[in-house]
Amino acid sequence: MSAVLDHPAGHAHGHAHDHAHAAPHGWRRWLFATNHKDIGTMYLLFSFAMLMLGGVLALGIRAELFQPGLQYVNPQLFNQLTTMHGLIMVFGAIMPAFVGFANWMIPLQIGASDMAFARMNNLSFWLLIPAAVILAASFFVPGGAPAAGWTLYAPLTLQMGPSMDMAIFAVHIMGASSIMGSINIIVTVLNMRAPGMTLMKMPLFCWTWLITAYLLIAVMPVLAGAVTMTLTDRHFGTSFFNPAGGGDPVMYQHIFWFFGHPEVYIMILPAFGIVSAIVPAFARKRLFGYASMVYATASIAILSFIVWAHHMFTTGMPVTGQLFFMYATMLIAVPTGVKIFNWVATMWRGEMSFETPMLWAVGFIFVFTMGGFTGLILAMAPIDIQLQDTYYVVAHFHYVLVAGSLFALFAGVYYWGPKWTGTMYSETRGRIHFWGSLVFFNVTFFPMHFLGLAGMPRRYADYPMQFADFNALASIGGLGFGLMQVYFFVAVVLPMMRGQGAPAPQRPWNDPDGRGAEGLEWEVPSPAPWHTFETPPKLDATATRVLG
Repeated sequence: MSAVLDHPAGHAHGHAHDHAHAAPHGWRRWLFATNHKDIGTMYLLFSFAMLMLGGVLALGIRAELFQPGLQYVNPQLFNQLTTMHGLIMVFGAIMPAFVGFANWMIPLQIGASDMAFARMNNLSFWLLIPAAVILAASFFVPGGAPAAGWTLYAPLTLQMGPSMDMAIFAVHIMGASSIMGSINIIVTVLNMRAPGMTLMKMPLFCWTWLITAYLLIAVMPVLAGAVTMTLTDRHFGTSFFNPAGGGDPVMYQHIFWFFGHPEVYIMILPAFGIVSAIVPAFARKRLFGYASMVYATASIAILSFIVWAHHMFTTGMPVTGQLFFMYATMLIAVPTGVKIFNWVATMWRGEMSFETPMLWAVGFIFVFTMGGFTGLILAMAPIDIQLQDTYYVVAHFHYVLVAGSLFALFAGVYYWGPKWTGTMYSETRGRIHFWGSLVFFNVTFFPMHFLGLAGMPRRYADYPMQFADFNALASIGGLGFGLMQVYFFVAVVLPMMRGQGAPAPQRPWNDPDGRGAEGLEWEVPSPAPWHTFETPPKLDATATRVLG
């Protein structure tokens, strides 16, 4: 995924470059990076490392649950594994990966020379490293890692050891990184578009990230407030969430989910943008209903602020509150349905080809839709009261976050990877990765629906015999899914980074008639030169091609 390691200075379309602007070499290039491509590359490599770490913790969970009884870990360590798996995957893997895509693609897609605030961009990345180290090191302090669930619910958080303070500090640092990255994206998109690229001519990936950035700025301070109140409860004698001092643990849930539900859409909206780029490219058609896609994205973002308490139907909420949050949650399915309809309509009667990026995009649409339906089921308060805190919920959010966010990230790597590295991946290996991941994903998480319907609670290290078969199946699937991601890095990513493959053409996805991928990123050579669009490009009427 590295940028042009062996191509220090290239030529953006029609613009000569001064070789004094060649990429620096050695560690200084990365430590002091201000180039959006280098920072994007570092984000992507960091997020993959975190994906592997979170995956190892997940395999620890599945190993323990392979059969009834306590096998490898005690219940306390089991809860530490579940908590750290969630925190690392959300804040260390999925979110930084999408920021990496934003860094790489937004300047290329809008014809900008770089991100607006290059040094702040560097700082927002390097903050993640100490945060990740602090989070991972919490396993090694007295009492072990936090074991309060990734939601960090009180009163458990008030009883944890010093690792809880480390987790709070890490969340603060990662939140600061997210806010800086978001400000950068908003300013870049609003102020640095090439002349002629109006907002309604922007690629949808830029739109989804613009809206996501506003969401991040709105909700990360809410999380910061919640964990700061937890910190003062722990050390400074306050009682926000401590019932013994007149506090209310349920208040923490309200504050957390006011952050947490927009956070879910922060992790899926950029995925919608990636899929909205890939589906038209391989259907050889323009995206159906561009304007409605933009409005649907904005609608999802706005509605995400009024649905938070559907996570809390069992906390003693009055029936009026249950009804409001139930209807609001069902309402958010409408703009999501608009998106799925538009993707299907784009494919309808298109001249489709199924290279690996399209396989991931279609896989995303199929499996994400299943996750959406289980979310609608959980939105029904009477049903949710039965399924609350069971494996049905675990299945639902993994269908949305793994088959949603992660599948879209893989689609994006296969789609834009040749432009990043100048090397084509092996189509056969890409297909092995896709089909292996799809099968093992469903083997892992589909049985969890039945476990949840049968009443198996989540975050339990042991379970009665009647749940044994589905748990064994899920554990085998989890191991297979993890191995497929190692295969992806070794067999797909490393060869591309090393240039071990066919050289990528400038427009690798276009058919002989020139139809296929559209957008300014396909106007620069492969690999994308270290500097691109140093003078703003002149655009054609569609704002997808450079004139001259």
